[in-house]
Amino acid sequence: MSNAHQDKKIEKILILGLDNSGKTSILLTLQKEVNLLSFYSLKPTHGINIVTIEDENANTKYSIWEFGGQKQYREDYLKNLQRYTQEATKIIYVIDVQDINRYDLALDYFKSIFELLDLKKDNIQLSIFLHKFDPHLENNEEFSYKKISSRLLNKISAIIPPGYSYSIFKTTIYTVFQKTLLESV
Repeated sequence: MSNAHQDKKIEKILILGLDNSGKTSILLTLQKEVNLLSFYSLKPTHGINIVTIEDENANTKYSIWEFGGQKQYREDYLKNLQRYTQEATKIIYVIDVQDINRYDLALDYFKSIFELLDLKKDNIQLSIFLHKFDPHLENNEEFSYKKISSRLLNKISAIIPPGYSYSIFKTTIYTVFQKTLLESV
């Protein structure tokens, strides 16, 4: 084994959110999956799906933990969150922007996670993905920046203590994972 292989930095990334929020599609895009048929046949993740991705250019290995979002799993994750977040460097929290009826549930789960973590102490980066912001939504008033701000952004910033940095992105699997920064604090 060469020294370069031994010196790879390992990043542990957790992807959390409600069921059907798009966590698996995000994982596929991180794996550089470009076959759209792979996205159409997705099934719910049961438990935790762990995938390792190597980035030869950055000399980094990513251990990505995708957490199934069904209620019975969410309750278990909250009970054991400290165990799951050990050595984590980043948390991606995913909210299905099209599922307006579940915004409150998604925000409640996010708040529960956030209350159990000491992200500053653990030095964990936080990104919130407002996912499924698909091209057909661009001119839809329901998904304008003003509406999203009142429904989500303001509520997210109320959950996160002042002074803690985080980023919020609009994401979509179209254009093979387009990510647009909405807000960075």
